Amino acid sequence: MLKTQDFDYYLPEELIAQTPVEPRDASRLLVYDRRADKIYHERFYDIKKYLKKGDVLVRNNTKVLPARLFAYTAHGGKVEVLLLKRFDLTEWEVLVKPGKKARVGTELIINDELSLTVIGNIAETGSRRVKFKFDGVFEDIISRVGEMPLPPYIKEKLKDKDRYQTVYAKVDGSAAAPTAGLHFTDKLLAEIKDMGVEIVDVLLHVGLGTFRPVKCDDLTSHHMHSEYYEISEEAAGKINAAKKEGRRIIAVGTTSVRTLESAADENGLIKPVKANTDIFIYPPYKFKCVDALITNFHLPKSTLIMLVSALCSREKILEIYKTAVEEKYRFFSFGDACLIF
Repeated sequence: MLKTQDFDYYLPEELIAQTPVEPRDASRLLVYDRRADKIYHERFYDIKKYLKKGDVLVRNNTKVLPARLFAYTAHGGKVEVLLLKRFDLTEWEVLVKPGKKARVGTELIINDELSLTVIGNIAETGSRRVKFKFDGVFEDIISRVGEMPLPPYIKEKLKDKDRYQTVYAKVDGSAAAPTAGLHFTDKLLAEIKDMGVEIVDVLLHVGLGTFRPVKCDDLTSHHMHSEYYEISEEAAGKINAAKKEGRRIIAVGTTSVRTLESAADENGLIKPVKANTDIFIYPPYKFKCVDALITNFHLPKSTLIMLVSALCSREKILEIYKTAVEEKYRFFSFGDACLIF
């Protein structure tokens, strides 16, 4: 039985990327060819060498909300509020720090335009259900007063908000970026399209559950936080056509993997869907739809490294990560990329 500890590895702190590389596609790319059992070291713009006509590149077009808000209680106490998941026009699931200042009934004031009231506790995650009161368009207010919710291991302040968004980000709703997509530029995507690679958008709003550490020793006891996802009829049609013709489905990031695998039947065919998923992928797992993956390097003992390990094996992924450390690749959200095919 696999233990959480089995997915640990050594990472020197200086390899945790604090700032994004410029330009986006100049980041490094570690390529692992499963059939040949070979590793190649490239730049991200070299990814075209590993793509071919007929491939389908599936990407997550979610957009990160500036979801970090600072509020005050009626007594002047300062509170940090992180938007996690929208329920309807006014109600959200949020994380409040410190939690003791967010009892049910507490009003938190952000500014003249925006305030919220705690209306419930969400026991399994320690988060709160809140109701917002606002004067104007909610998204416009958030874009003015909110900060990008960068992961805690990034200590540097982000100079350009757009660098924590993919160039194809479209639908507001994520608490974190689907970071594998951060390496693509408009020019690179146009070149990939010109090669005859089909680009298909799906949607999964990334919550913090993806990044929460696995706290139980037995990883099968870990429960994923549910996240909203969507696959349109058009996207499902394109993916299914490729699947039937034996063309490769290449997922951009673990969020695209989770979206596709949540919606796929045993033959790897996709139904159009709007739903929530709490799928947790770890070895041994038989992928139904995804053939290859573009991803970043993930935290030790995280659900993300477990998902990536399911593509080859835990031993192989830890070997790849050891190589990446020796070669001084940059890790995590603003780090380098990895292609496994």
